[in-house]
Amino acid sequence: MEQSNYTLLFVEDEIEIRQNFVLYLKHFFKAVYEAGNGKEAYEIYKDKKPDIMIIDINLPLMSGLELLSKIRQDDHTTRALMLTAHSDSEYLMKATELKLTKYLLKPISRKELKNALELSIDEIKRFSTTSKDITYFKECYCWNHESQELFQHEKPIAITPIERKILTLFFNNINRPLDYDTIIIEVWDDYEEDKQNALKNAIRKLRAKLPDETITNVYGEGFKLNI
Repeated sequence: MEQSNYTLLFVEDEIEIRQNFVLYLKHFFKAVYEAGNGKEAYEIYKDKKPDIMIIDINLPLMSGLELLSKIRQDDHTTRALMLTAHSDSEYLMKATELKLTKYLLKPISRKELKNALELSIDEIKRFSTTSKDITYFKECYCWNHESQELFQHEKPIAITPIERKILTLFFNNINRPLDYDTIIIEVWDDYEEDKQNALKNAIRKLRAKLPDETITNVYGEGFKLNI
């Protein structure tokens, strides 16, 4: 497996196993994060949004199945590999429902893990060719870049032409602050001071249509879309 530009989160409560695999995986991924329990893993997931997760099924504080189930409420694109000592059909059924790339029985060899990761990367590449124009975010919202439409639970949310322009600009600059002048010039094609009030009003209305803290103020810089 060659060095990739993807990120990975490895979740395992046995420190020695986790550290050995993390050291190995750093040869193949742009960034490798690690967690020793389900709650810590969920916080890292929300902050880092890894492309791939390797999750042990038996974790303290929140099991691997509970962790992935929580993630799958809003995210169906992050690839997941589940590590377990169980071969019970009940576990297999639950894991299958959570859109796993692969279910791996412990102890797992590096070769088995490498093959599973290559499969995960292949899935990411194939998915991106069909869904790269859609950005999914919390509470089952998504933005279609091609049609410039906002959805929740696959149902369209009504937005005005100005709101559409603002969202398009934000989604082209995810997690990057945009100042008032930049937004006004891009949305209204010119700059007038009264447009600041129009922008503030449009942002206020957009916030009411989006999950909390999706659009935030950045002191001294403007606004930022947080995904």
